[in-house]
Amino acid sequence: MNSVHCVARVVLATEALLHAPNSLTPGERELIATFVSLQNDCYFCQTVHGAIAAAHLEGDELLVRCVKTDFMNAAISEKLKALLIIASKVKMGGKHVTAADVEDARNLGATDVEIHDTVLIAAAFCMYNRYVDGLAT
Repeated sequence: MNSVHCVARVVLATEALLHAPNSLTPGERELIATFVSLQNDCYFCQTVHGAIAAAHLEGDELLVRCVKTDFMNAAISEKLKALLIIASKVKMGGKHVTAADVEDARNLGATDVEIHDTVLIAAAFCMYNRYVDGLAT
């Protein structure tokens, strides 16, 4: 398999992860991807996925910037804030996510599927960020 086929597979997996039918909106999932990419200092991914998030959020680029700079005070749901806390801990390493983090997210309305998907998006974007930066994109 050549590198073009590898990239195509990554794109298809990312598309399914971020845009397939789900209880988290594509905008919320793109915000999670943007947030993790920012924490990983991946300019390409945080910029591209931030723009896609804004497009899904009625063009609200200011909201995306607020999430990137101070998500706890951004105009997003408390549930999404709890999911971003989980995502930030996944970025450090999966074992940093505590039972209390998961319980907090559940208490704010997150389903087990949403928590799972947040962990998966965060983990995938840690890998994607390294992949993109490793190719000097």
